[in-house]
Amino acid sequence: MLLIPAIDLKDGKCVRLRQGNMDDETVFSDDPVAMAARWVEAGSRRIHIVDLDGAVQGFPVNADIIGRIAEAFPGVEIQIGGGIREFDTIQTYLDVGVDYVIIGTQAVRAPRFVDDACLEFPGHIIVGLDARDGKVAVEGWSKLSRHDAADMARRFEEAGVEAIVFTDIGRDGMMRGVNTGATRELARQVDIPIIASGGVSSLEDVRALCEAEVDGVSGAIIGRALYEGKLDLAEAQKLANGYAGG
Repeated sequence: MLLIPAIDLKDGKCVRLRQGNMDDETVFSDDPVAMAARWVEAGSRRIHIVDLDGAVQGFPVNADIIGRIAEAFPGVEIQIGGGIREFDTIQTYLDVGVDYVIIGTQAVRAPRFVDDACLEFPGHIIVGLDARDGKVAVEGWSKLSRHDAADMARRFEEAGVEAIVFTDIGRDGMMRGVNTGATRELARQVDIPIIASGGVSSLEDVRALCEAEVDGVSGAIIGRALYEGKLDLAEAQKLANGYAGG
């Protein structure tokens, strides 16, 4: 089980948002590379980065910082999300050392973009699905679409994506516990890995997700709980490593 610490970049700093609200942020560090070092030292094998400025602007804003993180930790995988709407953006991130690019709202708006991206950049594309009550949300969670999350996951599996990052938007950034049931159910619908996101806040959450690994839940993105000291990454990773496939 991969436990994937999140680094959200805004104005060159590490921040966390509550439920995707750009106006409700907490700054945790002015040095993203040092923050990445902290998580790598705790045993992280992959880091989840979100370019929040890029999500707003529609093009990479913090690519230089992301490149420095990739250069500093060549043995650690990096996945990046935030405003990925063009092939040039994907290429920019891959050029600076990113391993996986996460396509979110654009995947729901224009599924063919994902099809083409999987052909152009095989092995590097992940789709992010944010959902509430089984329905996919778009535009920073401000709108619920008519699309069913499971149907979209199956469609993108056929396109050739490497994994799905699944976020329960009712719990992200609120430390209310992960929605293991919904995550596990989605994982049963596809054969590609599902990475849980949103609400992971305790060792009990980690344990529950590890138990769901048999259904295809391969990892979990952890954010605010790490930054506020509610969850110790080294301890959580040790727990995860104790499970089969950890």
